[in-house]
Amino acid sequence: MFTGLIEDMGTVTSFRRSDKAAVLGIATALPAHEIALGDSVAVNGICLTVTSISGTVLTFDVSPETISKSTFEALKTGDKVNLERALRMGDRLGGHMVTGHVDCCGTLARIERASGYHVLTFTLPVGFARYLVKKGSVAINGISLTVNEVSGDGFTVTVIPHSFAKTTLAGLAPGGSVNIETDILGKYIERLAQPWKDGAGLNMKTLAENGFL
Repeated sequence: MFTGLIEDMGTVTSFRRSDKAAVLGIATALPAHEIALGDSVAVNGICLTVTSISGTVLTFDVSPETISKSTFEALKTGDKVNLERALRMGDRLGGHMVTGHVDCCGTLARIERASGYHVLTFTLPVGFARYLVKKGSVAINGISLTVNEVSGDGFTVTVIPHSFAKTTLAGLAPGGSVNIETDILGKYIERLAQPWKDGAGLNMKTLAENGFL
């Protein structure tokens, strides 16, 4: 589990593809003595397991599923990536609950600057915007942000100067792709409501019959 508060921007030192999988190397300023083999690290919002440590370089195995469902499909040596170590019991939850399981790739449609802040508009594949709500949370490349507005298959966020400068958002241009993880609570609610949606429908009668009224 992560919070969406980025600790470091690492640099991809290698991305060795083998069939549909890959081995990823990242140079980081994170303290290596605090990282152990098997630890979880969110890389651009994707939960990966540390498989080796050599100096300042962490290595991860990347599955075909992860590559096909994320921006890792276009990852290359020299790219900057957002890094966050897993949340420890007792740590402050400064962002929101981020699992590191990416839902889809979004596209930056527009970026506007206003009073030092940046307002970013993203579009999503059809069907994913239903998990976003105004003033709810979303993880963009692993960054916890608040949704300003949701319209159709798009949404906007406002990014403070610190977050913009200290993450990969500063290097993102319109048309660029990002990893999106929507709030897990919305997905659980949809799953739990599915029997009523597929059956008689969720209405006052079914709510009363199941003890909600």
